[in-house]
Amino acid sequence: MEFRTRFALNAILMFAITALAAVSLSIGAIRLNDRILAPLLWIILFFSSMSGLAHIFVREEEQQTADTLRLVVPPNAVWLGKWFFNIVLLFGIEIIIIPLFLAMMRASVGNLGIFFSTILIGSLGLASVATIIGAIISLASSRGALFAVLAFPIALPVLMTAIHSTRLALEGAQFSDCLADLQVLISFTVVIVTTSLLVFEFVWRK
Repeated sequence: MEFRTRFALNAILMFAITALAAVSLSIGAIRLNDRILAPLLWIILFFSSMSGLAHIFVREEEQQTADTLRLVVPPNAVWLGKWFFNIVLLFGIEIIIIPLFLAMMRASVGNLGIFFSTILIGSLGLASVATIIGAIISLASSRGALFAVLAFPIALPVLMTAIHSTRLALEGAQFSDCLADLQVLISFTVVIVTTSLLVFEFVWRK
Protein backbone atom coordinates (compact mmCIF):
# COMPACT_ATOMS: atom_id res chain seq x y z
CA MET A 1 0.00 0.00 0.00
CA GLU A 2 2.83 2.38 0.88
CA PHE A 3 4.32 2.18 -2.60
CA ARG A 4 0.96 2.97 -4.21
CA THR A 5 0.56 6.33 -2.50
CA ARG A 6 2.34 9.49 -3.57
CA PHE A 7 1.68 11.50 -0.44
CA ALA A 8 5.08 11.06 1.20
CA LEU A 9 6.96 11.40 -2.09
CA ASN A 10 5.19 14.62 -3.03
CA ALA A 11 5.56 16.10 0.46
CA ILE A 12 9.30 15.48 0.60
CA LEU A 13 9.98 16.63 -2.95
CA MET A 14 7.96 19.82 -2.61
CA PHE A 15 9.61 20.79 0.68
CA ALA A 16 13.13 20.03 -0.52
CA ILE A 17 12.81 21.75 -3.89
CA THR A 18 11.16 24.80 -2.33
CA ALA A 19 13.93 25.05 0.28
CA LEU A 20 16.63 24.65 -2.35
CA ALA A 21 15.10 27.29 -4.59
CA ALA A 22 14.69 29.75 -1.71
CA VAL A 23 18.30 29.37 -0.58
CA SER A 24 19.65 29.53 -4.13
CA LEU A 25 17.74 32.73 -4.89
CA SER A 26 18.79 34.27 -1.57
CA ILE A 27 22.53 33.76 -1.99
CA GLY A 28 22.60 34.71 -5.67
CA ALA A 29 26.11 34.42 -7.10
CA ILE A 30 27.75 33.92 -3.70
CA ARG A 31 29.44 30.55 -3.24
CA LEU A 32 28.97 29.26 0.29
CA ASN A 33 31.91 27.62 2.02
CA ASP A 34 31.89 23.99 3.08
CA ARG A 35 31.19 24.82 6.74
CA ILE A 36 27.84 26.25 5.66
CA LEU A 37 27.04 23.83 2.83
CA ALA A 38 27.28 20.70 5.01
CA PRO A 39 24.72 21.76 7.66
CA LEU A 40 22.51 23.29 4.98
CA LEU A 41 22.35 19.98 3.11
CA TRP A 42 21.42 18.01 6.22
CA ILE A 43 18.87 20.59 7.38
CA ILE A 44 17.10 20.27 4.04
CA LEU A 45 17.31 16.46 4.12
CA PHE A 46 16.10 16.25 7.72
CA PHE A 47 13.08 18.53 7.52
CA SER A 48 12.01 17.39 4.06
CA SER A 49 12.25 13.71 5.02
CA MET A 50 10.42 14.24 8.31
CA SER A 51 7.56 15.94 6.46
CA GLY A 52 6.87 12.71 4.57
CA LEU A 53 8.16 9.88 6.75
CA ALA A 54 6.19 11.02 9.80
CA HIS A 55 2.88 9.79 8.38
CA ILE A 56 3.81 6.18 7.72
CA PHE A 57 1.78 4.78 10.64
CA VAL A 58 -0.76 7.61 10.72
CA ARG A 59 -2.17 6.48 7.37
CA GLU A 60 -2.70 2.97 8.74
CA GLU A 61 -4.79 4.37 11.59
CA GLU A 62 -6.72 6.78 9.37
CA GLN A 63 -7.54 4.09 6.79
CA GLN A 64 -8.37 1.59 9.56
CA THR A 65 -5.88 -0.99 8.32
CA ALA A 66 -3.78 -0.97 11.49
CA ASP A 67 -6.03 -3.45 13.31
CA THR A 68 -5.76 -5.91 10.42
CA LEU A 69 -1.98 -5.66 10.51
CA ARG A 70 -2.00 -6.25 14.27
CA LEU A 71 -3.96 -9.47 13.76
CA VAL A 72 -2.08 -11.06 10.87
CA VAL A 73 1.48 -9.67 10.84
CA PRO A 74 4.13 -10.00 13.59
CA PRO A 75 4.99 -6.60 15.11
CA ASN A 76 8.67 -6.70 14.17
CA ALA A 77 7.77 -7.54 10.57
CA VAL A 78 5.53 -4.46 10.48
CA TRP A 79 8.30 -2.21 11.80
CA LEU A 80 10.91 -3.64 9.44
CA GLY A 81 8.55 -3.23 6.50
CA LYS A 82 7.86 0.40 7.37
CA TRP A 83 11.55 1.03 7.93
CA PHE A 84 12.39 -0.49 4.56
CA PHE A 85 9.80 1.72 2.89
CA ASN A 86 11.22 4.83 4.57
CA ILE A 87 14.74 3.89 3.48
CA VAL A 88 13.70 3.35 -0.14
CA LEU A 89 11.71 6.59 -0.14
CA LEU A 90 14.55 8.59 1.39
CA PHE A 91 17.16 7.19 -0.99
CA GLY A 92 14.88 7.88 -3.94
CA ILE A 93 14.47 11.49 -2.90
CA GLU A 94 18.19 11.92 -2.28
CA ILE A 95 18.97 10.74 -5.81
CA ILE A 96 17.07 13.82 -6.99
CA ILE A 97 17.83 16.33 -4.24
CA ILE A 98 21.59 15.87 -3.76
CA PRO A 99 22.60 16.48 -7.41
CA LEU A 100 20.28 19.51 -7.45
CA PHE A 101 21.84 20.78 -4.23
CA LEU A 102 25.39 20.40 -5.52
CA ALA A 103 24.50 22.11 -8.80
CA MET A 104 22.47 24.99 -7.35
CA MET A 105 24.96 25.65 -4.53
CA ARG A 106 27.92 25.29 -6.92
CA ALA A 107 29.48 22.83 -4.49
CA SER A 108 32.24 20.35 -5.26
CA VAL A 109 32.87 17.12 -3.36
CA GLY A 110 36.50 16.50 -2.49
CA ASN A 111 36.03 12.87 -1.44
CA LEU A 112 33.07 11.10 -3.03
CA GLY A 113 33.58 7.90 -1.02
CA ILE A 114 33.23 9.64 2.32
CA PHE A 115 30.39 11.80 1.02
CA PHE A 116 28.19 8.95 -0.17
CA SER A 117 29.07 6.75 2.82
CA THR A 118 27.90 9.53 5.12
CA ILE A 119 24.70 10.07 3.14
CA LEU A 120 23.98 6.33 3.12
CA ILE A 121 24.56 5.64 6.82
CA GLY A 122 23.06 8.94 7.97
CA SER A 123 19.91 8.24 5.98
CA LEU A 124 19.56 4.82 7.61
CA GLY A 125 19.70 6.55 10.98
CA LEU A 126 17.12 9.17 10.03
CA ALA A 127 14.79 6.52 8.61
CA SER A 128 15.02 4.45 11.79
CA VAL A 129 14.23 7.46 13.99
CA ALA A 130 11.30 8.49 11.79
CA THR A 131 9.86 4.97 11.78
CA ILE A 132 9.73 4.41 15.53
CA ILE A 133 8.63 7.98 16.32
CA GLY A 134 5.94 7.69 13.65
CA ALA A 135 4.61 4.61 15.42
CA ILE A 136 4.64 6.30 18.82
CA ILE A 137 2.68 9.38 17.71
CA SER A 138 0.27 7.64 15.31
CA LEU A 139 -2.68 7.85 17.73
CA ALA A 140 -1.85 11.26 19.18
CA SER A 141 -4.10 14.24 18.47
CA SER A 142 -1.30 16.77 17.83
CA ARG A 143 0.80 14.49 15.64
CA GLY A 144 2.72 17.15 13.72
CA ALA A 145 3.96 19.09 16.72
CA LEU A 146 4.61 15.95 18.75
CA PHE A 147 6.63 14.34 15.96
CA ALA A 148 8.93 17.34 15.66
CA VAL A 149 9.40 17.55 19.43
CA LEU A 150 10.31 13.85 19.72
CA ALA A 151 12.23 13.31 16.49
CA PHE A 152 14.66 16.22 16.55
CA PRO A 153 16.39 15.47 19.89
CA ILE A 154 16.74 11.79 19.01
CA ALA A 155 18.05 12.52 15.52
CA LEU A 156 20.42 15.26 16.72
CA PRO A 157 23.45 12.92 17.16
CA VAL A 158 22.97 11.71 13.57
CA LEU A 159 22.71 15.25 12.24
CA MET A 160 25.73 16.60 14.11
CA THR A 161 27.93 13.65 13.15
CA ALA A 162 26.74 13.58 9.54
CA ILE A 163 27.29 17.33 9.18
CA HIS A 164 30.88 17.02 10.41
CA SER A 165 31.62 14.06 8.15
CA THR A 166 29.99 15.76 5.15
CA ARG A 167 32.08 18.89 5.68
CA LEU A 168 35.25 16.78 5.72
CA ALA A 169 34.11 15.03 2.54
CA LEU A 170 33.51 18.36 0.80
CA GLU A 171 36.96 19.53 1.88
CA GLY A 172 38.59 16.38 0.48
CA ALA A 173 39.67 14.79 3.76
CA GLN A 174 41.07 11.27 3.92
CA PHE A 175 38.90 8.32 4.89
CA SER A 176 40.81 7.89 8.14
CA ASP A 177 39.76 11.40 9.19
CA CYS A 178 36.08 10.45 8.96
CA LEU A 179 36.29 6.90 10.29
CA ALA A 180 35.20 7.90 13.79
CA ASP A 181 32.17 9.79 12.43
CA LEU A 182 31.09 6.83 10.31
CA GLN A 183 31.48 4.50 13.28
CA VAL A 184 29.26 6.79 15.36
CA LEU A 185 26.60 6.82 12.63
CA ILE A 186 26.66 3.03 12.32
CA SER A 187 26.52 2.55 16.09
CA PHE A 188 23.63 4.98 16.45
CA THR A 189 21.64 3.25 13.72
CA VAL A 190 22.24 -0.19 15.26
CA VAL A 191 21.14 1.07 18.68
CA ILE A 192 17.98 2.72 17.34
CA VAL A 193 17.00 -0.30 15.23
CA THR A 194 17.62 -2.72 18.10
CA THR A 195 15.73 -0.56 20.60
CA SER A 196 12.86 -0.12 18.15
CA LEU A 197 12.50 -3.86 17.64
CA LEU A 198 12.46 -4.37 21.41
CA VAL A 199 9.81 -1.74 22.21
CA PHE A 200 7.72 -1.74 19.03
CA GLU A 201 5.46 -4.62 20.06
CA PHE A 202 4.41 -2.69 23.18
CA VAL A 203 3.84 0.49 21.14
CA TRP A 204 2.03 -1.33 18.33
CA ARG A 205 -0.37 -3.30 20.54
CA LYS A 206 -1.20 -0.42 22.88
